[in-house]
Amino acid sequence: MDYKHHISLLLAFLLTLLCVTNSSATYHPICTQTPYPELCSSLTTNPTPQSTFDENLSVFRDVSLRATLLQAENTHKKISDMDLSSLFNDDLSKSASVDCLDLYEDTIYQLNRSIFGSKNDAQTWLSSSIANEQACRNGFLDFNLSFPTMLTSDDFSKYLSNSLAINKATASASASASSYATKQKRNRRLLSTVDFPEWVSHGDRRLLQSSTKGDIVVAQDGSGNFKTINEALAAAEKQRSGTRRFVIYVKKGVYKENVEVKRSMKNLMFIGDGIDATVVTGSKNVQDGSTTFRSATFAVTGDGFIARDMTFENTAGPQKHQAVALRSGSDFSVFYRCSFKGYQDTLYVYSQRQFYRNCDIYGTIDFIFGDSVSVIQNSNIYIRKPMSNQKNTVTAQGRKDPNENTGIVIHNSRVTSASGSGPGPSYLGRPWQQYSRTVFMKCAIDGIIEPAGWLPWSGSFALSTLYYGEYMNTGSGASTGGRVKWPGFHVITSAAEAGKFSVGNFLAGGSWIPATGVPYTSGV
Repeated sequence: MDYKHHISLLLAFLLTLLCVTNSSATYHPICTQTPYPELCSSLTTNPTPQSTFDENLSVFRDVSLRATLLQAENTHKKISDMDLSSLFNDDLSKSASVDCLDLYEDTIYQLNRSIFGSKNDAQTWLSSSIANEQACRNGFLDFNLSFPTMLTSDDFSKYLSNSLAINKATASASASASSYATKQKRNRRLLSTVDFPEWVSHGDRRLLQSSTKGDIVVAQDGSGNFKTINEALAAAEKQRSGTRRFVIYVKKGVYKENVEVKRSMKNLMFIGDGIDATVVTGSKNVQDGSTTFRSATFAVTGDGFIARDMTFENTAGPQKHQAVALRSGSDFSVFYRCSFKGYQDTLYVYSQRQFYRNCDIYGTIDFIFGDSVSVIQNSNIYIRKPMSNQKNTVTAQGRKDPNENTGIVIHNSRVTSASGSGPGPSYLGRPWQQYSRTVFMKCAIDGIIEPAGWLPWSGSFALSTLYYGEYMNTGSGASTGGRVKWPGFHVITSAAEAGKFSVGNFLAGGSWIPATGVPYTSGV
């Protein structure tokens, strides 16, 4: 996109629509629902007598998003114009600042499609933008460095938070007739049943269930088109036409390479020969100079990504601290019959909507973490032994803003020890950010989980603002009698409350999947 041309059009639009005023009489009612009402009021438009409230709200949403986009573009340009090599004397700061540049570029993309896309989708994309800003800051925190304020703008974060609140109100107003899909079947199917959300097309379902072997074949023994995954990705960019599903079949083998599926590479599918047969492995980690974000062995940003029958691992070990096996920021991504192996920070469910089914996930500290809208269903979660004096935490969800639609839901899965012996003190999760949201539903939880169930992050941080829920779990570690007494912890007893976190309602965002149901059992 030609951003200079875009900015000029945007300014013309804002000049037409905006009426900057200090008069509280012209405040749009929605401003009272935003975190920064004064900033919100500065964008207030003059409603016309003929307009309905919803029409004015929709126009105001557009104004807010475009103002936020301008802030993001200005920040990205500011960073782009900096000489990062001379600004930072150390390689760690340079590495973190490069992350910021790329993350702001992605935020510009997310804001653009929020303006022109559906309001329900925009809630996910705006939440992703918040995750991007946080990841920019986290890169410096990884190395115990102070965050350089020159790389961001306080106004941008405020605009973004306000836009998220306004978009949520607009989406709620336009979907007020929506209700949760209470008529869906409640009986669970067997683990061997292959069911997928509605947004997985019939063609993709056939691919996921069949032995179809791809447009490109990767094989270390030379029997395919390429010997490495990265070579295959480079070829895929040139060979594919349009945005049709493109399949890369990776034959059995251990592929020692770091892979990145970029945003431009949409609707890719990777098929392996099975868990622990097709293995992508790496060892990047924070201790050796990678940010958590860049440590991923396999990273995917392109929307519509699907992986089947593969293992993704990071072999850095517990002594290297943060070391990601897979990072997904792919909207509508599916991982089926895959394994994720690491220690701290194994599976980075970074952002957007993600679905995991029949997977194995191994780790120690915060090993399922991020700020996506994720459901992990019918999977095995294996807690490994950490370093001495460390405590294991299965999840660390990163919801920073109360209006984000993000969270981690673990449904109909098993939480157990990887080795069969006690891995040390273990907990279901801890709050990485202020509004951390995690729910375990109908899971088999072994006795390795401490009676308290959940671990604080630091003192009383987030204990009253988080949402941690447990619903109808079983096993010797599932008793809620000794659980934490935090205001944000909930023993869910209502099926309706639990239903909010089903695939049909939570992952699909309510209006993203029709209330009449999806082609599988989507309830609890």
